[in-house]
Amino acid sequence: MTPEQLSDTIVRVLSALVDEGALALPDGVPSRVVVERPKVREHGDYATNVALQLGKKAGMVPRDLAGLLAERLGAEDGIASVEVAGPGFLNVRVAAGAQGVVAARIVEAGASYGHTDTLAGRRFNVEFISANPTGPLHLGHTRWAVVGDAIGRVLDAAGADVHREFYVNDRGTQMDNFGASLEAVALGRPVPEDGYHGGYIADLAKQIVAEDPGILDLPEGERLVAFREAGYTLQLAEQREQLGAFNTHFDVWFSERSLHEDGRVEHGIDKLRGQGHLFDDGGALWMRTTDFGDDKDRVLVRSNGELTYFASDTAYYIDKRERGYDVCIYLLGADHHGYVGRLRAMAACAGDDPDEHIEVLIGQLVKILKGGEEVRLSKRAGQIVTLQELVDMIGVDALRYSLARYPVDSPLTLDVEDITRKASDNPVFYVQYAHARLASILRNAADLGLAAAGTDGSTFDPSLLSHEKEGELLRALADFPRVVATAAQLREPHRVARYLENTASTFHRFYDSCRVLPQGDEETTDLHRARLLLVAATRTVVANGLELLGVSAPERM
Repeated sequence: MTPEQLSDTIVRVLSALVDEGALALPDGVPSRVVVERPKVREHGDYATNVALQLGKKAGMVPRDLAGLLAERLGAEDGIASVEVAGPGFLNVRVAAGAQGVVAARIVEAGASYGHTDTLAGRRFNVEFISANPTGPLHLGHTRWAVVGDAIGRVLDAAGADVHREFYVNDRGTQMDNFGASLEAVALGRPVPEDGYHGGYIADLAKQIVAEDPGILDLPEGERLVAFREAGYTLQLAEQREQLGAFNTHFDVWFSERSLHEDGRVEHGIDKLRGQGHLFDDGGALWMRTTDFGDDKDRVLVRSNGELTYFASDTAYYIDKRERGYDVCIYLLGADHHGYVGRLRAMAACAGDDPDEHIEVLIGQLVKILKGGEEVRLSKRAGQIVTLQELVDMIGVDALRYSLARYPVDSPLTLDVEDITRKASDNPVFYVQYAHARLASILRNAADLGLAAAGTDGSTFDPSLLSHEKEGELLRALADFPRVVATAAQLREPHRVARYLENTASTFHRFYDSCRVLPQGDEETTDLHRARLLLVAATRTVVANGLELLGVSAPERM
């Protein structure tokens, strides 16, 4: 019995009590009940505080309501016992057969196990990285490349309609400086002081000239634009390629230029004007964001007629909402903390509820240590460490998992030796090794001609999985959908990583205590087949969890 199934059972019992007149709930029966694994194993398989939540509404002492529920739940199929604890908690033990059937359901569900309809019907836009196409992706982008992608994956698993979006900052002064830097290097001139000085500029300039030698003969102004556009094309293509190889994928690559070329900035300003939050002052056009908690009002159009970056940001948000997204999630670096208030105020000025339609997540800095020293310099990019250099140094799986397993709102220091070490105290190795071990058990079983119960036409008796360690593993596996749904609702994919580590540990304890395969001339029994089904279910869950983090599930290690 999974937590979701127990929740459904409790809801059904509540409905029956209301129908019989034994219970009054003026607000109606809740559609879901929170069911959790108790912190103390001796308290049972699951626990719920539903009686504490509903006692006042029902006009009953919570402990009395808990007693009423305990009596009815104890008679339900699949429930061995129900105890009332404290002021009204319910501790539930499920029958061995009801618990064991979880293994069969997981194997049957396969790659879809862990998916729910928790966020079904809601459309999310998750925007992350959004780097300027003027240089390589670096360490700061790498954390969001992992976490933003993983947030998208858990939202998908929770039933949401989610689109991952990369906002290409391809307009403005930085693009002209980029073009001027490329042009200067190609002509053998010094790079402008406000230009780009990384070694990658020389590589790009050389490639541009090699592909189009005639670019050097263009008139001066035209030549700069040509270098800018050629460099832009090459740099953006590199970003796409590197992110794809890093297992980070986007549904939408959105050009800032398109906002201006298609008239969407003007459209956004017109919409804001209709909301009544724009005003003119000193020849400039302002948005009165202080009406909604911002520390100062924001300029959209300067007195010289030039649009500000905030005008683009505002038009971009309005465009997202008009594309039908219910929630727009922004993932920003630590240096953008001041943007939270202004973006929320901007959403309010556009007529939205900032608590409902916009979320701004701030990620803290990451440091990489190698040999006890912080890695700071890049041969290619100067004062930044590039994503590609990190991948070459650490590897995709180790880097992704290590960045995904921590909350993004806390600073992070990773040691290259620690996260690449093939040892059980390295979390990514520990979880991947668990999957490889599970796969090895299944291969060995196949070599013996042994199949998991219920997968080859044989009968599966779930009551056979009654050992304490089997029960612990089954409860852990049954908890996976709840963990994924919570990770999606809270935008915290690190919960999946921590779950995988705990589940891997639970599996190893099971395997050390419960023999799965027959040894020597030992006769194959239904218990062997049942335990093999539990192994197959565990492998499914570990693989599904790693997939949500964009990390591979190796068959051999």
